[in-house]
Amino acid sequence: MMLRIKRVPTVVSNYQKEDGNEGSRRGGGCGRNCLQNCCLQDACLPLYAFKKVDSIVSEKKGVGVFEYDKGEPPVAFLDSLLLGEWEDRVQRGLFRYDVTACETKVIPGQHGFIAQLNEGRHLKKRPTEFRVDKVLQPFDGNKFNFTKVGQEEVLFQFGASEDGEVQFFPDAPIDPENSPSMVAINVSPIEYGHVLLIPRVLDCLPQRIDRDSFMLAIYMAAEAGNPYFRLGYNSLGAFATINHLHFQAYYLAVPFPIEKAPTKEITTSDGGVKISELVNYPVRGLVFEGGNALLDLSNGVSDACICLQENNIPYNVLIADCGNRIFLLPQCYAEKQALGEVSPELLDTQVNPAVWEISGHMVLKRKKDYEEASEENAWRLLAEVSLSEERFQEVTALIFEAISYRSCVIGTDSENLLEDVNVEHQLVEEVNAINESSHQAMVTGNQDCLVLH
Repeated sequence: MMLRIKRVPTVVSNYQKEDGNEGSRRGGGCGRNCLQNCCLQDACLPLYAFKKVDSIVSEKKGVGVFEYDKGEPPVAFLDSLLLGEWEDRVQRGLFRYDVTACETKVIPGQHGFIAQLNEGRHLKKRPTEFRVDKVLQPFDGNKFNFTKVGQEEVLFQFGASEDGEVQFFPDAPIDPENSPSMVAINVSPIEYGHVLLIPRVLDCLPQRIDRDSFMLAIYMAAEAGNPYFRLGYNSLGAFATINHLHFQAYYLAVPFPIEKAPTKEITTSDGGVKISELVNYPVRGLVFEGGNALLDLSNGVSDACICLQENNIPYNVLIADCGNRIFLLPQCYAEKQALGEVSPELLDTQVNPAVWEISGHMVLKRKKDYEEASEENAWRLLAEVSLSEERFQEVTALIFEAISYRSCVIGTDSENLLEDVNVEHQLVEEVNAINESSHQAMVTGNQDCLVLH
């Protein structure tokens, strides 16, 4: 069983072929100054080495999540390094358009959805076919991946300090034997400072979260130390178009609607991580926050992501509040699209509801949609993204079993999945039922079902 959709792929690099499928480069130098063996000899890039810490401080104590023991870092990570280098690439003309010229407005209404008119993001691109019923797919070196970007598109290397203190090296060698993580520009930006975090880029990891990569993303959010700088992740099947492990991030100085949405606490883990469910929001999701140690929060969320991946459930993740609050959002829009269950009116907007759209930042490609943007229209689109209540509770049970939380349950709502002293037995029974069918396809439908738009 195979489900596919056609969509216009996002161009993230100036070296990305339009068809998304280019042959491997030959040795001896490709002339593009890329990140493959042909161009890495004697290559150097800036390196920001962060201090590995495992404590979370209160938001009231400072702008960041982490508290350093010794003074200020050698360079201001967000303002001077990331945004400064990003501005340098603007001056070099590396972006496909000026994102600061895109019209943006907050849509009137209770939730404050944000609309942006970005007509340049998909110009002169033809739709490409994407498989959407398989969250885990093997890495394919013949397709575009981040080893093929130009070194001028990379802002800096990002990794843990070897001596336990924050360090900055303006000209550090690239070590192919110890695959570095890198921060690169997205040449089709959604907002100011739009970048890609690519963990261990030379290892050519497919788009799937693991504990180490997720911890790295949280460290980046913490180093930025600004709640308006957020990281996002899209799985395959949830509008990731490049099967090479990466997170996205950008700066937008307004609250996201999802960050303001009310929540209902479900439980607190032994490690102090509070898990809640979104309430009165069009997309159902879980919120993880706090924790006695950074590992508790990071591992709890990454284990939940791994559970979704292994059970073929597409999802998106938003890392907010300097890494202290994380939204996990399983979704089914591409599945519905492939099955022909999304209205032509919504498809005509060409909006691909990935992590930013689900969070409430609606990137619109047609002036008509921007001018007619309303809270009702935004809600209607996002409601199509969400799992049903029944399916969401099934997935939540699967996640809770996977992350093995042994904590007191908050509340006694009879409709809550985790409602009473019999919860453990009920949970195991439901999870076993789900696991029996976990090897089946994510959705059912006609083979090679296509949606063209």
